[in-house]
Amino acid sequence: MDSLTHDLDSPRASRLDLWLVLGGTAAFWALSAALELQERVAAWTQPWERYQLDELPGVLLFLALALAWYAWRRVGETRAQLRLRVAAEQRLADALAENRRLSLSHIHVQEDERKQLARELHDELGQHLNAIKIDAVSIRNGSGAAATDSHRAACAIIEVADHVQGIIRDMLRRLRPVGLDELGLSAALEHLVQNWRARHANTQITLAFSPDAENLGEQINITLYRMVQECLNNVARHAQAANVTIALERGAEGVRLSVFDDGDGAAQWHTVSGLGLVGMRERVESLGGTVDIASTAGHGFRVSARIPVEGAP
Repeated sequence: MDSLTHDLDSPRASRLDLWLVLGGTAAFWALSAALELQERVAAWTQPWERYQLDELPGVLLFLALALAWYAWRRVGETRAQLRLRVAAEQRLADALAENRRLSLSHIHVQEDERKQLARELHDELGQHLNAIKIDAVSIRNGSGAAATDSHRAACAIIEVADHVQGIIRDMLRRLRPVGLDELGLSAALEHLVQNWRARHANTQITLAFSPDAENLGEQINITLYRMVQECLNNVARHAQAANVTIALERGAEGVRLSVFDDGDGAAQWHTVSGLGLVGMRERVESLGGTVDIASTAGHGFRVSARIPVEGAP
């Protein structure tokens, strides 16, 4: 396709074709002069004057010019269609490259998460479970020991068990949002924001949830939750924002989520890799929705998503 477009647009090929046309015209002129072609045609058409055959050369000339104009128009349309096709193929290649990059990033993130979980299971859980076993063995083997030693060992077991439970809760929170299944999307987002506030006290977050933004379905709930999570991560890493507004509303066209911060705005694009934004767009578009991103330097960063929802709110 590229070589064909290059051949059609090549100035060298165009000049060669023009010289061929001019050379062929000159050769035909010389042949006509040598054979006195016009006189022969006039003599041949003289008996048929009533049919106006002597006007045939002019008609043929006009037909040749009309065919040349027709060919010129069709070549222009062909070039335009080829350019559109090449542009579409380039956009498709860019989309495939972006999908490939996103897939590789997803694999890396997944492997990093598995590596971190394996490390925590080995270092944290293994160590504390071993401590529980040692204390339990000491209680079993020390039946005649003082009651204070048994009490100390029992307290140590309780403390370690509480710590292990906390580790398991943190792992479960990373694997699955807390309360999303039991309490709904709004409660899960409030819990997410509450934990985020505890780590970033200098940033004020405002929540605005419509009461009918529930019962959206499993895929929509997890998509909106992960989108808010990714936006808050970007705010914490790059935005340096003082205020963040999260709005969730449901209307006749579906559910709409908007996250706005008053941070660095377009300057964030120089530090954010874009994979998180690409992942959000892929999630939303897979549900038939759209994502809009608006940002200007020093005037904040806004991410909006609209997802269609079946049924009335």
